[in-house]
Amino acid sequence: MSEPTGVEINEKGESKKAQKKEAKKAEKAAKKAELRGNVENTQENIIQDDVSKGKYGNLPLIRSDVNAIKRNFTYVKALTKDLVGKQVWVRARLHTVRARGKQSFIVLRQREFTVQAILNVSETVSKAMVKFSSNITKESIVDIEAEVTEVAGGVAGCTQRDVELVVSQIWVVSTSAPQLPLQIEDASRPEKADDAEGLNIRVNQDTRLDNRVLDLRTSANQAIFRLEAGVCRLFRDTLTERGFTEIHTPKIISAASEGGANVFTVSYFKGSAYLAQSPQLYKQMAIAADFEKVFTVGAVFRAEDSNTHRHLTEFVGLDLEMAFNYHYHEVMLTIGDMFTAIFKGLRDQFAHEIAIVGQQYAVEAFTFLDPPLVLTYDDGRAMLAEAGVEIGPEDDLSTPAEKLLGRLVKAKFDTDFYMLDKYPLAVRPFYTMPDPNDPKKSNSYDMFMRGEEILSGAQRIHDPELLTERAKHHGIDIEKIAAYIDAFKYGCPPHAGGGIGLERVVMLYLGLENV
Repeated sequence: MSEPTGVEINEKGESKKAQKKEAKKAEKAAKKAELRGNVENTQENIIQDDVSKGKYGNLPLIRSDVNAIKRNFTYVKALTKDLVGKQVWVRARLHTVRARGKQSFIVLRQREFTVQAILNVSETVSKAMVKFSSNITKESIVDIEAEVTEVAGGVAGCTQRDVELVVSQIWVVSTSAPQLPLQIEDASRPEKADDAEGLNIRVNQDTRLDNRVLDLRTSANQAIFRLEAGVCRLFRDTLTERGFTEIHTPKIISAASEGGANVFTVSYFKGSAYLAQSPQLYKQMAIAADFEKVFTVGAVFRAEDSNTHRHLTEFVGLDLEMAFNYHYHEVMLTIGDMFTAIFKGLRDQFAHEIAIVGQQYAVEAFTFLDPPLVLTYDDGRAMLAEAGVEIGPEDDLSTPAEKLLGRLVKAKFDTDFYMLDKYPLAVRPFYTMPDPNDPKKSNSYDMFMRGEEILSGAQRIHDPELLTERAKHHGIDIEKIAAYIDAFKYGCPPHAGGGIGLERVVMLYLGLENV
């Protein structure tokens, strides 16, 4: 018989200590259940008592339903002190958002324009609404109803500095993925070498190109594209006012435009065709067909593996051709005046866009003379010789020589744009008209912006016999260019023209480093 232990045992065989432990465990579980029930009840009450219910959330997908609610939206750029006290609806991207206590601060972006919106917990704005707004992902598109209020001290970092929006409704129209491959703020940072706030944060070019949709949302890129559109419009308007007709030329052709190897070959049913390197043949055909003055805007393709800051395998060509009476300078000076009109138009009509680009890149104001500066090729050679660079009378200018000459011209004449006339015949294409007084020179010209070529032009040979002779001199197979020569068989007026690369013009006007 064992001795008693002094420990009380219940009917289940449990000690008193174990009983107390189980009781505490049960009590703890009961309290948890009670707390959970209270939280659930509280959340239900919050939802039921949400004063902002029906004033925030995710809109259903917009599918052009005629019965959908229609609102009159105000553009962000129109949000000024004139609208203070008024209720407005704004649709924009959520640029940034930050929560602070019972407040949510949002920056809305519409193209390059930004405005601050604020949500405060109040009798009409619930905590749940503020929390919802602070959790909206960046780059989402939102509809906001708000009152325009004046901000005495100004809102730093926003284009609309004098006002902010006090939000009463916020709806998500289109949600952005939470993880962005690049941040718009990083892609928009100033790239000026002396900018202390640059923070050395850069978005690599390959990242930009791989995510072009996001990269194009930056204010600078938006402005650059509007400047490109401006150059096209000014090109068209200026030439149209001078009696030019716009034509549209083929881009899939049966033979290489300029007889060279730098051409893209494409499959064409059972045979092969080529992407046009230039619209020159068609411009000249139009002149031979008595159009007198023509221009075209369209894609140009060059199969050149030139990985430089200014070359593209596909670019937008601005080309023109014009008949003249006696001298090709009639055309050359017309082109020069056209550039002057474009430069004036950009300066006067796109100052806002130029300033935006200048906020991110070191843009130096473009200078030009009216009328434009014209130098001969020999003038350019003489200036280079004075600087210690010798160029032979029949040699072409190298890229470094062109850039140096551009700096010399800028220093002497204070212009970023000039024309260089009378190039050596040996460095020009076979269809270039020789100079009548010097067989080593030609009736050709190049035009430069900031020391880089942006147009190469000339008087074209319009006589089929001379054209054939020059083609043979260059070792070109006459059969391959027979269609080109035939265009001049039935009489053609003397004419000249040139081709311009749109992207290069914009790059050099702004002084950017890469096309």
